[in-house]
Amino acid sequence: MSHSVEHVLKILNQMGDPKIAAHSQRFFKTGKGEYAEGDQFLGIRVPVLRKLARDYRDISIDDASQILTSPFHEARLFALILLVNYYKRASIEEKKCIYESYLDNTQYINNWDLVDSSAEHIVGAYLDNQNKMPLYQLAKSTNMWERRIAMLSTFHYIKKYQFEDALNVCSQLLFDTEDLIHKAVGWMLREIGKRDIDKEEAFLKKYYRQMPRTMLRYAIEKFPEKKRIGYLKGEV
Repeated sequence: MSHSVEHVLKILNQMGDPKIAAHSQRFFKTGKGEYAEGDQFLGIRVPVLRKLARDYRDISIDDASQILTSPFHEARLFALILLVNYYKRASIEEKKCIYESYLDNTQYINNWDLVDSSAEHIVGAYLDNQNKMPLYQLAKSTNMWERRIAMLSTFHYIKKYQFEDALNVCSQLLFDTEDLIHKAVGWMLREIGKRDIDKEEAFLKKYYRQMPRTMLRYAIEKFPEKKRIGYLKGEV
């Protein structure tokens, strides 16, 4: 049985909880001048959305892409969960379609949780064994979320112990002005370090004195205290 977009949006609307929505609007910085200014929330927890996505797994790529344009944050997250799940079982042609739809709709992938739950599984996965130029183009974008997509997409390769593209994107984003990019870069460096500490430290020793403080703190979070303090004091 297929479900219409209108039906799905109606179900999501009915599941909303105003108290959760109010908390989410504070947590995701939706106030004036904040990074998610004006975003709207229904008030649905992520595990509930994931369960619903399993129940509605028959939704088409086109319909999921349409749900992604919703003004409600949870509807957009639900659409991305659907697309990530669909991608895993998709044909080569369908994977291309999901990837292209994702990049066509980045204006709606406009918060860190939306990016972080989807970029590696769609963009990273699609560009595996292909030319990675789209990552570097995204990293140059004026759209902060597209730059975060570039960085988080490389998590797919980091998990496979392939660090070159991740480190290249880190270099490209080293002097980004946005805190959420500093955190993303630091996080990916930390993930590289979990797998190959020498690779992370080679990068850090080259750049750590120039890095934004938040980026460095994220990158060295799991280091032994003495080494961590050395980096923070510029004494490595």
